[in-house]
Amino acid sequence: MKSKQAVENFKTMNSTQSVLTAFSEELGLDKKTALKIAAGFSSGLGNGGTCGAVTGACMVISLQTKTGKSLQEQNNIAKRKMQRFNQLFLEKYGSLQCKYLLGTDISTPEGLEKSQQQDLFNKVCPSLIETACKIIENEL
Repeated sequence: MKSKQAVENFKTMNSTQSVLTAFSEELGLDKKTALKIAAGFSSGLGNGGTCGAVTGACMVISLQTKTGKSLQEQNNIAKRKMQRFNQLFLEKYGSLQCKYLLGTDISTPEGLEKSQQQDLFNKVCPSLIETACKIIENEL
């Protein structure tokens, strides 16, 4: 399962990279390129914003959209799938934002220190990554 692979990836990658590289082979995207694309999207874009697992899922969903359709149709399909993804993720966690999912604002020195002291990245993020992948695999 991609979810288990993504959680394993998280031991050495950021959350966005973990999700995207779990699917990269089937998407025709080499791992090195996937890692580069997703490098700057961790920690809620560095400011506690949208969770990296959600961002990685958005990348996967966009890349899964079949080619050969008009750009507008591809955009609409990706948008509908992303809306469904967001709905399911929100039902489970109540937010798409790192600062709410972690319970601290990691864009501040105090929030980052709290997250490190409480080991939040290892306690919280693997579940978020796993859920993001499972939604893609099972619901979309």
